[in-house]
Amino acid sequence: MIRPRWLAAAGLVLALGAAFGADLGGMRARAADALGLSHQLDFALTGQLTQGGYALGQAPRGVRALSFGGKPVPLAADGRFLIAFDRDAAPQAQLLAELAGGDSVAVPIAVGKRAWQLEHIPLGPRPGTPPSEEYARLRAGELARINAARSVDHAVDGWRQKFIWPVHGRISGRFGSQRIYNGTPGSYHSGMDVATGTSGTPFVAPADGVVILAADSPFSLEGRLLMIDHGMGLNSAFLHCSKLAVKVGDVVRQGQYIGNIGMTGRATGPHLHWSVKWRDSRLDPSLLTGPMPTG
Repeated sequence: MIRPRWLAAAGLVLALGAAFGADLGGMRARAADALGLSHQLDFALTGQLTQGGYALGQAPRGVRALSFGGKPVPLAADGRFLIAFDRDAAPQAQLLAELAGGDSVAVPIAVGKRAWQLEHIPLGPRPGTPPSEEYARLRAGELARINAARSVDHAVDGWRQKFIWPVHGRISGRFGSQRIYNGTPGSYHSGMDVATGTSGTPFVAPADGVVILAADSPFSLEGRLLMIDHGMGLNSAFLHCSKLAVKVGDVVRQGQYIGNIGMTGRATGPHLHWSVKWRDSRLDPSLLTGPMPTG
């Protein structure tokens, strides 16, 4: 039970804040937390609440809007929503709920820390040749197309599904793995690499979605790149393809054939690089699917 004197104290704090022009949204959240309201809201979070993971939730009755990381989180018609955690997410996150009465409640979320596969190299990074102006222009155009594709959000429900592996094979590169050169971290691996031992192996859509990029002309690094929007800011990218079987705007269903594995772009052998992003956060695809099936 919330004691009357606590209510009075919280009301006084808000009144003083208003008088002095303070941030009422933040003060309401702190006041609600002091009253214990954050513990009365159950968002029924499920999923993988860890670095590179995700959470599906249900907004309780009376919640008008949500934000996470300072950005609005859309609510589906049934109150369901998705949030996710970057590979390097901090150990604490916060979901901010705006209530129908105007108050805000901050709900803390503990984010599990992962032990990433790190390889320490007692040498400095190999010096590279500075990119030419022509390449810089080419790459800027490619990145612009990728960013434009990721800015599109279709009303599709793939984000609700249990994802499947787009192809079965040997995992030749794991999400989050990283080389450390004389104490200087290199870029971490942003997806999962799956090798089948040959080029041309077909792969399928891991979940429902809409094709947002299909690069028939290979990109300099990604090669033939295919991207699918699964809704709610969640999207998949498939790199180094030898063939694409879909085009921009196509609606695809989970398990549908969408392309073939290859080694276009910067690749040392045929494999499928599958990466997943939620907004700006890079996610571990294997947390969406579970372990690679054997046999």
